[in-house]
Amino acid sequence: MVQQLSFQDIQGQELALIRQKLLAWGPTYEIYRDNGLFAVVKQELFTFFNCWFTVDVPGPDDPEAKGDFIAPEYEFWRQFGLRATVSKQWFAWSDTCGVEIAEGEDDLLILVSTVVIDLACQADQQRR
Repeated sequence: MVQQLSFQDIQGQELALIRQKLLAWGPTYEIYRDNGLFAVVKQELFTFFNCWFTVDVPGPDDPEAKGDFIAPEYEFWRQFGLRATVSKQWFAWSDTCGVEIAEGEDDLLILVSTVVIDLACQADQQRR
């Protein structure tokens, strides 16, 4: 089980650090950026028909990811609309996800959140 993961650029500089919060109610991951807690990604447990993830960032208008996380085919939404789309593409020997991010959105936040959601979904599948 992953407890910590470094998200780096091509030169090896750390852009973000992902830490799994082990004593939490449901899958919860903390994202650290610039040596401080930047966001918390959490799977909402008490949903009736679909699961979704919230990305708690400082201030209002937290992004939420909704859709099919197994496929994966899901979207990040904020209060005023669609901010990113994640889609699996079958053009390589391994599974590949494409992430399309709206202009003005925090690219790093969306990309790291996508990695976190993938980690949480893999852990959930292994428990079944």
